[in-house]
Amino acid sequence: MFAKVAEEGSYAAASRAMGVSVPTVSRAVARLEARLGARLFNRTSRQLALTEFGQRMVEQAGALYRQAEEMESEAQELSVQPRGLVRLAVPMAFGLRWVAPLLPELLAQYPGLELDLHLSDATVDLVAEGFDAALRIAALPDSSLVARRICPVSQFLVAAPAYLARHGQPTHPRELADHACMSYAYRARSQVWRFSHADGSEHDVVPHGPLRVTNSDALIAPLLAGMGIAELPEFIAAQYLADGRLAQLLPEWRMTQGGLYFVTPSARTRPRKVQALADFFVERLANPQWQLQPSG
Repeated sequence: MFAKVAEEGSYAAASRAMGVSVPTVSRAVARLEARLGARLFNRTSRQLALTEFGQRMVEQAGALYRQAEEMESEAQELSVQPRGLVRLAVPMAFGLRWVAPLLPELLAQYPGLELDLHLSDATVDLVAEGFDAALRIAALPDSSLVARRICPVSQFLVAAPAYLARHGQPTHPRELADHACMSYAYRARSQVWRFSHADGSEHDVVPHGPLRVTNSDALIAPLLAGMGIAELPEFIAAQYLADGRLAQLLPEWRMTQGGLYFVTPSARTRPRKVQALADFFVERLANPQWQLQPSG
């Protein structure tokens, strides 16, 4: 319990993580301090900080806690069905379109599983916010995470035929400076659109236009109304490109390609329940219906 309080930063957070009451955790740490003969935490009304003695003890305590997690994981391996709570973070648009429809099958397949599904386009800190895993779409700059690639995800530059009829179709990325370019605020790397050509040339564009959003679905109505150009991920763009409501621009230029990843913190042993979730999504999404290009 001392290790969990140190990891979570408070008695309340540790109690929630371990499924016990705050007084239970507080009394346990107090008993440990009495047994060791020294204080582990300095407490104020607003924060909890490790003492110098606590700093020396916390690494060993954390090792004991991880051993306990490994024992629990091994015990769960003996179970026919994974069970327990999994906190999973998923981008909003992707989660509603492609994860939510899979939930009936997932929960029917693993009746002992409890899923806490967090839908947000903002990138969460898995460790600090207590998530077991995440589905992420992009290149992954955080080397402290373990990522399992599920499938590629292409980006497409699109506009409605009505917009192109009024403003013309650009033939080179530099011409986008003369167009209304609507953008997505949570791009993984930067707000720059990067284009590469088969001949090896590259061109960067900083989009300028009337709209910037934190969820790509909010771009659909303005796009269909012919208000501008936008970048959309393949899993959103596919249906509109297929029925002609949107057209792909600059098809000979490739935008930055990312992927769909199942991500977990590297510092933790992956429990059976998390592994089962990873395997499920890999099986269902490795060759998704939205793909316009072969995954190879």
